[in-house]
Amino acid sequence: MTEREALPAGVTGSLDTPAGPVPVLRGEFRPGDRLASWRARWGIGRMKMRIKPGLYALGSPGQDSPVFASANYRLSFDALRTSVKGDAWLLVLDTRGINVWCAAGKGTFGTLELTRSIMESGLEKLVARKEIIVPQLGAPGVAAHRVGAYTGFKVVYGPVRAADIPEFMAAGKKASPGMRLVRFGFADRVILSPLELAYFSKFLLPASALLYFLGLKADALLTVATLISGTLLVPALLPWLPGRAFTVKGAAAGAIGLAALYPFLSQDPLHACARALIYLPAASFIGLQFTGTSTYTSLSGVMKEMRAALPVQAASLLAGIALLTLGRFLWA
Repeated sequence: MTEREALPAGVTGSLDTPAGPVPVLRGEFRPGDRLASWRARWGIGRMKMRIKPGLYALGSPGQDSPVFASANYRLSFDALRTSVKGDAWLLVLDTRGINVWCAAGKGTFGTLELTRSIMESGLEKLVARKEIIVPQLGAPGVAAHRVGAYTGFKVVYGPVRAADIPEFMAAGKKASPGMRLVRFGFADRVILSPLELAYFSKFLLPASALLYFLGLKADALLTVATLISGTLLVPALLPWLPGRAFTVKGAAAGAIGLAALYPFLSQDPLHACARALIYLPAASFIGLQFTGTSTYTSLSGVMKEMRAALPVQAASLLAGIALLTLGRFLWA
């Protein structure tokens, strides 16, 4: 166990088993768990949200209890342990503190790690039926036939959302079409905003304060508008913003922010053009950060968009600065 990994907050004791002692968990959320979740959403101590990989007991599981796999990112693990109703075994993979979906793409929630975890946990000594339920979002990293060949355990893919597990189990481990659907509604999108807002605020709010004290009040206000546009408007308005690329959607959100402030800014056409060249690519860059947390893109798509967008954003920013500098010389 590293300094960043610890037993989860829900551990209440230990269960003696043929495979050795197994930590016992409680299933309900408590105020401390909700506070930890809130802190993680805002990026506070997020890199410390790792739990110790290994086998856990939920309730008093026995040989006929189901086995669920999860990541060692605390929010993923907490979603599982609070959704499973009844006794169960929870096998936590070492995903380096990354959630299931992202870890599956990076390879840490994968065939080899699942195989290693099953074999090292001694799980075969604890269950009569060699079967493990893997979250559907982990499927891209797991080859079920290879896990079966290595361990003898059958992989069953569970629902997308942990909240659907009770219904999934009641239906005989059969997922309905709705359980297989990856939804990305308004609440799913805006819950991502605090992390990006907290991160970019560290840079843009001091920059806005500096601009204000330098007498550039319009630019200070536009800096804050860019922050709000990139971190809040992009996820909130994602389906309705034009374009497929997140850079375009981010620029469109930035344009909304600029348009909303335009009547309150005293500026000539040259300044308006220069500021658009500066603040639109800034909002576009912030919007680009949502590519890795949405259902809209793949890893290859993200890399392709970044390679195409970053030079354009940089060129636009430099052009805006050059235009402002030229204007100062013209009016000097």
